[in-house]
Amino acid sequence: MSESIFEMLERESMEWFNELLDAMNVGILMLDRNGIVRLVNKEYTNITGVQKEEIVGKYLPDVRPGAVAHKTLVDKQKRSNVIRQEGDKAYVADIAPIFIKGRLSGVVSVIKSVTEIYQLTKELQKSQEQFDQLKKTVDRLNRARYTFQDIIGEEPTFVKAKELAKRTAATNLNVLIQGESGTGKELFAHAIHNASARKHHPFIAVNCSAIPSSLLESELFGYEEGAFTDSKRGGKIGLFELADRGTIFLDEVGDMSYELQAKLLRVLQDGRIRKVGAVHEKQVDVRVIAATNKDLMQLIRKKRFREDLYYRLNGVNLYIPPLRKRKQDLPLLIRHIVKTYSDGILFDFSKGAMDYFFQYDWPGNIRELINVVHYAINMTDRHLITEQHLPDSIKKAPPLKQMAASATLKEVLDNTEREMITQALMRHGTDLAGKKKAAEQLGISLPTLYNKIRRLNIEPITSSSFS
Repeated sequence: MSESIFEMLERESMEWFNELLDAMNVGILMLDRNGIVRLVNKEYTNITGVQKEEIVGKYLPDVRPGAVAHKTLVDKQKRSNVIRQEGDKAYVADIAPIFIKGRLSGVVSVIKSVTEIYQLTKELQKSQEQFDQLKKTVDRLNRARYTFQDIIGEEPTFVKAKELAKRTAATNLNVLIQGESGTGKELFAHAIHNASARKHHPFIAVNCSAIPSSLLESELFGYEEGAFTDSKRGGKIGLFELADRGTIFLDEVGDMSYELQAKLLRVLQDGRIRKVGAVHEKQVDVRVIAATNKDLMQLIRKKRFREDLYYRLNGVNLYIPPLRKRKQDLPLLIRHIVKTYSDGILFDFSKGAMDYFFQYDWPGNIRELINVVHYAINMTDRHLITEQHLPDSIKKAPPLKQMAASATLKEVLDNTEREMITQALMRHGTDLAGKKKAAEQLGISLPTLYNKIRRLNIEPITSSSFS
């Protein structure tokens, strides 16, 4: 008699089920409620060396005297990581009871070869060693370069800021450094990190104004694979995660978008980050040092900066005075800059040259001073620097009170324009993006800025590491 449609479906279902079990890379053994082996898959026979016909349909303890799976029929308890040894075969078993409608119906045992587990453990250990080595490399690459010995100055307000920074380094407080562009805010951040308990861990610096708002979140927090179009395979680790146990320096934090400020606040409050596109959060231990040349209180009033974020960042507030308010430090600073940039060659400065240094107001602060001294060193053939070796930008910009008596109105206006444009370029940079920002700050169009640069003979300005 031919089989019925129901018998055929049942037979095909069992064949499909057996194929599914044989495709698994773990060994499977199933007992009924009487301890009789009803099923084993191919991997079970591979791991144990026992063939199907030797075990299926038989009482398990009769075939495998050392087996423990049948004990679960008695106590109905799960068993994990049970180590079994039969001759030269070793494996680990996880055993669990099977209940159908609340009634014990059998037992399933899932086994894994000890040899395979050992191999996986070795691979995992190797991966961990590679990760640790990579972490050490990242730590070495992201070291703070400067210490408090590199911070030069004796002006009382500046000394007070330096002393406060030293005391701050011994704490774990967040720091907000405020001051004009070029005053050395990043230098202070480096020094604080290097004097802290975190000095052997990464120092990550990121300029918030240099990265488009649409990309800054993924740079800071990372992203998962497939989080957005063109995302890297495997995703990307964020700067906060790279800085774990160390310090992250957020330069120009006042330029961060209002939406991203909320996410940064959450990190500061909870110490947890979430990658773009991720479901789970990750704990990080990071000290935040932020810096800005903007008036954050004014931005708060204009609803462009979060007040709650301001107070989170402002654990310690450091104000770095501009160079025009600490001109007494000019000889010390010039001597330090010469020592740094002259390859050990000593230079003297004439009184005329120093007069220009003291009468100039230094809108670009330390950054501009470095550029001027570096320029002068390269312009002289001797060891004496005179006024003729200085760039026209500082010789053409005497203080307004000295110009007023003898200068024409056009000269006064030209010099004022020259100084304002130079200051804007020093602040924002001389590439196309920097000039666009400078033009926006000055309230003029980009073509007008180019025309004024040509008409006023403003020399090219180079950049430096000071901020």
